[in-house]
Amino acid sequence: MAGAKKARVKRLLCVGGAGTLFCKPGIRLVDAGIFPAEFLPAINALGDFYLKILTKENVIDWIFFSPASNIAPGKRTGKFRLGKDDLIVNEKGESSISVEDYAVARMDEFEKEAHHRERFTIGY
Repeated sequence: MAGAKKARVKRLLCVGGAGTLFCKPGIRLVDAGIFPAEFLPAINALGDFYLKILTKENVIDWIFFSPASNIAPGKRTGKFRLGKDDLIVNEKGESSISVEDYAVARMDEFEKEAHHRERFTIGY
């Protein structure tokens, strides 16, 4: 954040992870026991950056964009849902997004600036 402030960055869009999204009331995805132990240090570090640094930042207009729990190359559909703090799942309970649709939503945010100093997420 110090480097962004020194560079006079006005708006910072951070590509986040799904780990801090809530999968059930009061339960974050990282705490649900679904990730292999070797992934936890990286997931927790990114979560700490969001929770301990970004959420306290009030100078730079930051955004933390969390993907669905499964993000992979696929098709650009342009049809997806956006949310805030809860993992977006389909009727089967699956959370997914294509890299292509994630990129579309990220560029939409650059152009339309719909979110300010908050996390948002995406999924089908």
